[in-house]
Amino acid sequence: MEDGFLSHFSVIFLVCRGLLRDPQKYKVFFWLLFDFANTSFSVMMVTFAFPLYFKNVICKGEPSGDALWGFSVSLSMLLVAVISPVLGAAADYSGKRKRFLFYFTLISVIATALLSFSGPGMAVAAIILFIFANMGFEGGLVFYDAYLKELATDKSIGRVSGYGFAMGYLGALSILLLVKPLLSKGIVLANVSNVQSSFLVAAIFFALFSAPLFLVLRDEKQEKRAAISFAALSRSVREVRYTVQHIMNYPDLARFLLAYFFYNDAILTVISFSSIYAQNTLGFTTGELIAFFMLVQTTAIAGSVIFGFVTDKIGPKRTIVITLMIWFVVIVAAIFADSKELFFYTGMLAGMSMGSSQAASRSMMTRLTPREHVTEFFGFYDGTFGKASAVAGPFVFGLVSSQAGSQKAALASLLLFFVTGLLLMSRVKSVGSGYSLEQ
Repeated sequence: MEDGFLSHFSVIFLVCRGLLRDPQKYKVFFWLLFDFANTSFSVMMVTFAFPLYFKNVICKGEPSGDALWGFSVSLSMLLVAVISPVLGAAADYSGKRKRFLFYFTLISVIATALLSFSGPGMAVAAIILFIFANMGFEGGLVFYDAYLKELATDKSIGRVSGYGFAMGYLGALSILLLVKPLLSKGIVLANVSNVQSSFLVAAIFFALFSAPLFLVLRDEKQEKRAAISFAALSRSVREVRYTVQHIMNYPDLARFLLAYFFYNDAILTVISFSSIYAQNTLGFTTGELIAFFMLVQTTAIAGSVIFGFVTDKIGPKRTIVITLMIWFVVIVAAIFADSKELFFYTGMLAGMSMGSSQAASRSMMTRLTPREHVTEFFGFYDGTFGKASAVAGPFVFGLVSSQAGSQKAALASLLLFFVTGLLLMSRVKSVGSGYSLEQ
């Protein structure tokens, strides 16, 4: 384990040495390092360990655990969807983007650390803490993603976005290697103390590797920036209302956001229920799950980097269409997978498409977004459409699973989301470097 862990950090060292020779690349690296940090939360608390802990330990394996987990994910996403556009506009108006990102990150880290004290029968407390933790993580992405436009050129957006997701998956591999000894005896009642400790490790990992971004990056200094206040928030609400009223003036942006709403819903649902599905439907052990997710993260790194270059070459729209077709194959293969070996291969394909579809989507949104409203528009992308899209999928999956008694039937319901997203995406025209609200 130690050799594997050190080998991952040797990769990071080589990346650092190349990036730090250039001041702009220096900033890009610390932006990428935040992706390395926050994916520890995503893989541990949303994808792998905590979903199993919530159902198997906190809910004691009851079938209602699927529905409660889906409700937790959906509600946290809904709340982020409501507040993100307003806070995004406030960040643009006040020029305090980094401060917003810091507060959301702090909330996520603290709530994650507190979840290490959750145990059997504490479903309500665990749900509340998870909602805060996930809101902090997902809400922070609004402000984090908005930095991409000022850190990358139009010609390098795809690559830099891809590097970010690749760095995130490298972080996921690293956190899995760190907690592997703690989870070796399984995510079960007999191993509660070790599993709880793994959540604390995830919180520390998130805090430690996100800190450099707050120490190094600075918000752009602009004149006539107001302090964050109720008046500023009121103005933000008016700006958001104005944007909503006029968003249909930008048909490609509207079509893309609607397409993203559907296909991102399915992707986030797969991420939220993948560990529960693998263990409950296919009988994966904890050791097999760790190996599975490490394999998925490895292929996701490759997919993020490769499709980052592909995005810059053929454009984000074509790249997204390709990845959605791959996702369709992934879901069908997972439904008919009757062996662990086949599911491993399916996971590799899912990893390849996971990083690439998200990186290409972020690239497309960046090209559509005017600089003067970048955080506000990313509030809609990451918030209203990104998070609201995660409300229906997990809720439907959990409901179908608990009512039909079949997780395969629940997985099949996601095909409709992917097909709808693909059809809407086909109507989006190729985009340039951005729109202007005065257009």
